[in-house]
This record gives sequence, C-alpha cells and structure tokens, in this order.
Amino acid sequence: MKNKTLAAWLSFLGGPLGLHRFYLYGLGDLTGWLLPIPTALGLYGLERVQQIGIEDPWSWVLVPVLGFTIAGCALTAIVYGLMPPEKWNTRFNPGAASDAAPGRTHWGTIGAIVISLLLGTTVLMSSIVYGFQRYFEYQITEGRKISQ
Repeated sequence: MKNKTLAAWLSFLGGPLGLHRFYLYGLGDLTGWLLPIPTALGLYGLERVQQIGIEDPWSWVLVPVLGFTIAGCALTAIVYGLMPPEKWNTRFNPGAASDAAPGRTHWGTIGAIVISLLLGTTVLMSSIVYGFQRYFEYQITEGRKISQ
C-alpha cells in the first residue's frame, strides 16, 4: 500500500534524488534514476560559484537547473498531496478500496503541501532571478566594452 503522505514528503525532501519515484514505481523507474543528474549539475554550479565567483557564466545556467529540479519536486509533492483518495488508491493502490486509509489526507499531508508550496515557490523565483540577473549584468558589461 502506497501512502499519499509519505509520497508527498519523499517528493519534497528526496525528490531531487528520485526517492518518491522509487517509492511509487520501484527501482526500475527511469525518471527516478535520471532525477539526480540535474541535481548534481546544479550542485556543481553552486560549487563553481564558491570557487570561481558569481561572474562565472556556467553557474548562471547550472544553479537554476538545481532550483527548477527542486521546484518541480515540490510541485509533485503538492499534486500528490491534493490528489483525492479515490484517485490515489486507484492509481497507486489498485487492489484497495477507493477510500482506503493510505490515500487519505492527514495533517502530515497538509504540512507537506504547505512547506512544498512555500519553499518550492521561493526556490523557483530565486532561480529565475539569479539566472536572469547574472545574464543581463553580463550583457550590460559586454555592451559597455563594445561602446568604449
């Protein structure tokens, strides 16, 4: 029996590593195995920022990749948490009754939804701002070089 609350928390906390996919679909899930790749690329972007500095163009691309991955997993947690019990049990617990307990929403589920909404939105907006701000600052700097 796949528990909706556990799936929502796994999606939020371990989503960038694919833990929620492995929980719901098993170890043979390709998406679960592919999710760590953008996570690792984003972490590499953060490492480049620390080593090279904020002017590194590769970090402008790689850091938002991590942010989008985290935000996507937070969105998945929200979708799982808001899924009606009947739909949850039909999809993930096909042998169970439509109103079986693993598909019900509890306070833990609501907590996962609220925290995912709060932090997912923050990470998404921060990633967009970081990437665009660095890109436009670079364009202004290069424009000044050309005009001089």
